[in-house]
Amino acid sequence: MDTIRQYLKNKGYNTVAESFYSYIQDWNDWYKGYFSDFHSYKQYNGTTFVNRKMYALGMAKKVCEDHANLLMNEKVDISTGNDMFDEILKNIFQRNNFRVRANQLVEITFALGTGAFVEYPDVGGSPIIDFVRAPMIYPISDDNGDITECAFASLRMIEGTKYYYINIHRLDEKGFYRVENKFVSQKDGNEKPTDENGQYEVNGKTIDSIVETGSTLPRFQIIMPNIVNNVDYDCPMGISVFANAIDELKAVDVAYDSYVNEFVLGKKRIFVSTDILNQKITPEGNYTPIFDPNDVTFYSMPDDEKSKKEPIHEINMELRSEPHEAGLQRFLSLLGDKCGLGADRYKFEQGQPQTATQVISEKSDMYQVVKKNEIVLESALIGMTKVLAKMSGIDPKSLEIKVDFDDSIVEDKDSERTRMLSLVTQGKYPLAKYLQTYENYTEDEANDIEQYANSQPTIETGFGV
Repeated sequence: MDTIRQYLKNKGYNTVAESFYSYIQDWNDWYKGYFSDFHSYKQYNGTTFVNRKMYALGMAKKVCEDHANLLMNEKVDISTGNDMFDEILKNIFQRNNFRVRANQLVEITFALGTGAFVEYPDVGGSPIIDFVRAPMIYPISDDNGDITECAFASLRMIEGTKYYYINIHRLDEKGFYRVENKFVSQKDGNEKPTDENGQYEVNGKTIDSIVETGSTLPRFQIIMPNIVNNVDYDCPMGISVFANAIDELKAVDVAYDSYVNEFVLGKKRIFVSTDILNQKITPEGNYTPIFDPNDVTFYSMPDDEKSKKEPIHEINMELRSEPHEAGLQRFLSLLGDKCGLGADRYKFEQGQPQTATQVISEKSDMYQVVKKNEIVLESALIGMTKVLAKMSGIDPKSLEIKVDFDDSIVEDKDSERTRMLSLVTQGKYPLAKYLQTYENYTEDEANDIEQYANSQPTIETGFGV
């Protein structure tokens, strides 16, 4: 992305040091499941070195998937206290495939360290949500660690030519956000010219080169794992959730590679004398093998005294599966703990890692990590909702925005429901509130039921009455 960095530099915009993006590339390789400096190696076979590729479990992606599913799943609900806008917001999310794309963004954000929601109106004025990953995010300024001005980039094909679409969000002298849209040639770095109205013609659509939002609300929200960036303390971007667990990822793959090779090397071998492998079938003295030459189960032995005494010799190597599985389990536990998912998150069963499905205790490390990460995501979702409201002609200040995360993941709802019902019967918890919270009644329905229950005579029973 040197073209983008150079363009921003020529415009006087300083951004994060290039060296930090090399870490993002390394995390991306681990996320994809293949880090060439580690997974490719040479092995000596007794005569020469041969190239080998390590078997890998791909746990970096699995860790990020689990974080995303814990944070941004289908049960997450955003409400605003405004029924009309709630319906508008629902339609915006459907048009932008938000439920799917937001989960994917959280996953790749936890892999690469940083992600962003970016909002803009389409030609017809309808709000569009863009989902941007770390390599395409270029912070320009930050305040106390929060990115306040930023450039976002993506690759576009325009009339057969590849351009970087650079979307720059800057604050003007009044504190309002100005959005600059630029198209820069990937080939030579030259900016695509605008027409006399300062607009771009892009594949039949007109795009303004400068948009004055007239708002102090940024049309972007940055998300990242809620952990300290110990790669560069002064960098406002985040780090991968497995940035400090690379050794654990390596240990898992080393153990898994050895585990698989245990079966490869432990396959049955049958050593057969050359006399048995060959049979004379032509007058010219040509020999043809009795066995299929492509069958690697059979190996030819040289003609010597041993082969004559034992022309067929079977080899069955003992598999050390249990020690390998124990080692894999230990490394998976270390990895899960290091990545904030707890030491009991992954179990190696039936030849592959299984995700534990037990209820997460409120006292567990995983519960605390999930709640900590919800803080960052909640702030971003609220900021995004405010921008979408303003684009829809609704005053964000009039809304009471609330983000409800999926608490059933981190607590046993059935046990909690039973406990709260017990408190209701003891008169220690309002019946109406219980019905709304645990039985999905509306406020009016719950109040009616509570009023009816309170109007019924109390019947006392027991000995001595």
